[in-house]
Formats: sequence, C-alpha cells, structure tokens
Amino acid sequence: MIKEQYKYSELTSKIIGCAMAVHKALGNGFQEVIYQRALAIELTDNKIVFEREKEIPIFYKEQQIGTRRVDFLIEGIVSVELKALTKLEDVHLAQAINYLEAYNIEIGMLINFGAKSLEFKRLVNKVKNQ
Repeated sequence: MIKEQYKYSELTSKIIGCAMAVHKALGNGFQEVIYQRALAIELTDNKIVFEREKEIPIFYKEQQIGTRRVDFLIEGIVSVELKALTKLEDVHLAQAINYLEAYNIEIGMLINFGAKSLEFKRLVNKVKNQ
C-alpha cells in the first residue's frame, strides 16, 4: 500500500489502515461523528499524533474571512476529511481539495465510511506544489 513516490506515503498508509480497522469493526450506516470518534481511538492506539476538529482560518487576498474545522489534522501535515455517504461525488472531492488550498496544506485525504467498502482518496494541493 505504501508508494514511495507519494509524499508522506508511510503516514497516509497508516491512516488508511486505521480507517480500515474502524470500517471493518463498525461497517457502514452510522453518522459521520461516530466514525470520527472511532478513528480518533484507532489513531491514538497506533500512536499517530492528531488534532480533531482543528479550526483553521480561511483567507482571501491575505485577509481572514472565516474559519473552518478540518476533521483531523494528522501530525500537523495531513488533513483528513471524513464522510459517511452511500456514494462520494465530485463535489466532495472538490470540497476537500479546496480545503487543502485554503489551509495551505500540501497533502490531504478524503475518507468515506458510508459505502459498503471503505472509500479513500489521497489529495495533493497542486497550488502548494508549484
């Protein structure tokens, strides 16, 4: 599962492993907050440092225009957005990518617990990588 060409591949693989453990134990059908709480336990058990519901300011033209909470900020470098939907749509992917750009974070993940099989996408902030 680890692909060395991806930045923070080892960390994102650990996050995916934790999410898989949660999905295996709980299955689909719960609200997002249930998965968020379970993932926090799994991350802690795996000694992965995180902040949950991390409030991050949103800027426009160098002026703060509001804040948004990322579900998890892992080790200060990877954002994780959770969903509990039967199907991820392009709008959810676009939202997660927009958050990366707004937060100025290089790598993110979108994890969906709502489908029969766990869905996850690794995201890269292309603006930050230019």
